[in-house]
Amino acid sequence: MSEIVVVGGGIGGLAASALLARAGHETTLLEANGWLGGKSRRIEVGGQRIDTGPSLFTFPGVWKEFLKRYDTLGRDGHASRTSNLELRRMPEVGRYFFRKDAISLPVEEGHPWREAWEKFERIHGYFGPEVTKLLTSDPASPATLPALAKLLRAYGTRLTTRSYLDGLSWMPDGLREIVAIHTLNAGVSPDRTPALYASMPAVMARDGVFVPDGGVYEIVLALERLARKAGVEIRTSCPVETIEKGRVFSANGEHRADFIVGDLDANRLERLVEPEKKPRNGRLSCSGVAIYASLEHGGGLDLPPHSVVLPSAPDSLHASLEAGSEPSETMAFVNYYPPGEIYPNDKPTLAFLLTAPANGKAYDLSDRFVEREISRVSEMVGLSKPATEYFGGDVVFHPKYFERGGGTGGALYGHARPFWRSGPFHRPRYSDTSRPWLWRVGASVHPGGGIPAVLGGAIVSTGRLLRKLNGNGRGR
Repeated sequence: MSEIVVVGGGIGGLAASALLARAGHETTLLEANGWLGGKSRRIEVGGQRIDTGPSLFTFPGVWKEFLKRYDTLGRDGHASRTSNLELRRMPEVGRYFFRKDAISLPVEEGHPWREAWEKFERIHGYFGPEVTKLLTSDPASPATLPALAKLLRAYGTRLTTRSYLDGLSWMPDGLREIVAIHTLNAGVSPDRTPALYASMPAVMARDGVFVPDGGVYEIVLALERLARKAGVEIRTSCPVETIEKGRVFSANGEHRADFIVGDLDANRLERLVEPEKKPRNGRLSCSGVAIYASLEHGGGLDLPPHSVVLPSAPDSLHASLEAGSEPSETMAFVNYYPPGEIYPNDKPTLAFLLTAPANGKAYDLSDRFVEREISRVSEMVGLSKPATEYFGGDVVFHPKYFERGGGTGGALYGHARPFWRSGPFHRPRYSDTSRPWLWRVGASVHPGGGIPAVLGGAIVSTGRLLRKLNGNGRGR
């Protein structure tokens, strides 16, 4: 049995610690904050419960595979009963607003784009099992080859999202941009993601998108239950100060470790190991301005649970984000829940999630960029006045807030990467030969895809580490 310290209690750290402890290793998890979940946390606004971070849970097969691995590693099964997580399928992927068009995915009957959407979904909608396989299997494993080959046959030589979609001459321009905007789930433009991202909306439309009963933070709580049952010692409000081979030094003392697993931004983890090392420079993934509000509007608003508002010129948005400057128009998620819907609230809640550059800036509601975009987005989704006029209480998270979590400038997925290293096609450095005692999980290591990518990355990384501990291969 080895002693393992997991640094960081985000979704990746919780998942990794649960699997490692389940396999019989003495595992301690250290989290600097007073809460678990990283960007995913539970807050109260105006007396109402709101969960921050990821809004939806996609690719539920990844969660099922995680529970299967957890059961396999222990003597007693039934991880699903311990997790006690109930996923509720949403009625649609979302309502999309682009220029003068407003559509749902899947595209509704009678819409001029319906025929093109059906053709697109016939090609891509059945790739769910292949994407799940890539997310949860070691990239070096031959078992991934059939899934990879099936996907590559669909994309041919057009390997980026942008090049693939531009090659579909039969697809309406507006629908093309709606599909392409999903690459911001990796924090980068369609030129910087593999063509796989073009398939995601069709798979989500066919297989569904979900929200756990009680809110997305229920995933964090489920992982915590699984980790504690496996024997993980969880310590919150325990910031780590330095890391070296065999030892982790925190504000609460020294922790011995045969292996250390970092669930932190890559630059932040490197600074803990080598404080004198200069941080990596280069292009960053995007950040965001997240506005969470309780509403005083007695009759509620006529909004779907999940809306996506595009800028009128998506290419201009991507160029601004890469340059680190504020766009003239951005992409926004709008999440609306009436009383008693998903959350046990007695008032409606609304979240405005504005894509922003990773500039480390502290925004508020009076900022010109925020005020302008709230007005534009409110009008696009059909509100008669800016959403702020309905607010009964609000909280704003911004790039400076996200930067405190470790990402340079508040970059949600760390640094931008070559297109083949965004998503499950890439081969991340789970560990390296110079420091075989240090391993990595988290959104900075497994960019894009939200919760499924981070969970899948934890499955793969801990699988390699466990094989090393069992003497069945070193892995990286």
